[in-house]
Amino acid sequence: MNRYRMIAALALTYVVFAILLNSVGTVILQSIASFGVGKTEASLLELFKDLTIAVVSFGVASFLPLIGYRRAMILALALLGVACALMPLWPGFRTTEVLFTCVGISFALAKVGVYSSIGLLTADRAAHGRLTSTIEGTFMLGVLAGNWLFSAFINHAAPADLVWLRVYWVLAALCMLVIVLLAGSRMDESAARNTRTTTIKGSLVEMLQLFARPLVYVFLISAFLYVLIEQSFSTWLPTFNNEILKLPNAMSIQLASILPGTIALGRLAAGQALRRMHWYTLLNFCVVGMAVIVMVSLPLARGVEPGATVGWRNAPAAAWLFPLVGLLMAPIYPVINSVVLSSLPKPAHAAMTGLIVIFSALGGTLGSRITAIVFARFDGIAAFYFSLLPMSLVLLALFFFKRETDRSNSPVTVGLAAE
Repeated sequence: MNRYRMIAALALTYVVFAILLNSVGTVILQSIASFGVGKTEASLLELFKDLTIAVVSFGVASFLPLIGYRRAMILALALLGVACALMPLWPGFRTTEVLFTCVGISFALAKVGVYSSIGLLTADRAAHGRLTSTIEGTFMLGVLAGNWLFSAFINHAAPADLVWLRVYWVLAALCMLVIVLLAGSRMDESAARNTRTTTIKGSLVEMLQLFARPLVYVFLISAFLYVLIEQSFSTWLPTFNNEILKLPNAMSIQLASILPGTIALGRLAAGQALRRMHWYTLLNFCVVGMAVIVMVSLPLARGVEPGATVGWRNAPAAAWLFPLVGLLMAPIYPVINSVVLSSLPKPAHAAMTGLIVIFSALGGTLGSRITAIVFARFDGIAAFYFSLLPMSLVLLALFFFKRETDRSNSPVTVGLAAE
């Protein structure tokens, strides 16, 4: 097994999906301009993506050990490359719906493959946490790169110009390059299989039995709430910058890239922070800090008047301050994922990752939809203020998650699990 080549392949796979998954906000903005759709209709792109992820994850996640994680990722990237090529060939809002449906199918396969492979490439809980944070950090670097990549193809003088669709040729080529890297990598996947996961029926039972563990459903609530918050911010920040802060389309997308940039930085730094403090203490500090930034930055967004010329130097203060919430948001998702996966045997990682993907997708869809409705009926400031409610619920969920984690790691529980 070539460990470092495989890790590089996992990271690049995540970068490709980061660009496309988090292009929803940009595509919503451009679809409104290029295809003349409304905000509520445009927000359905999140639905096509996330519900597809949820359905496919439930159907195939626990079966992936049978076909192999590496093969599943190659299949996902091949489907994604074809979908990207369709965008410039048949431009239209219906094609974007097809694209994000394919993105959802492919990501369901790829994320289970990536997360389950992390368990095969690491030897202990500490190493698992570090690699998970690193992979999730590269994901956010992909989001950051994606915002700039898309903005580079937008006609600044005429935002409705379909020239922005040419970006999908670049993305299709990137899919092919990662397929070549995965095809040339090798990984021993024998540890991911047991006597139960060698059959379809046994694999399904493996997933369903996870719900017998209180740790699992408390974790799923935590992950659902976190993704609800993150997706509402990342999807609607470009539109917030454009309509509330009065910034041009291209600049709205570019400034929105600060959010994934801060999340990437925070996730890459999370491993070092966890060396000095307990994960529960760190995550509580992060959630409270997020709420403080929201309450400080949103009042600065009120009453912004459009200027004759708006540039980086004279952009509103809220455009710079609000994305800093990503620094504190960053550690939450990879840390809770690593904690729950490290508490389970490796043959259960595929099924558990499937559940992670399902509940993350549902949280993303609900978060984007709620934000879209509040944004349309009130404004973007009210929509982002709403995030304070799920933040409060995250604090409560983390309390119960820690309690169940402590119970699952107790000597008695570990002994029973071994039997």
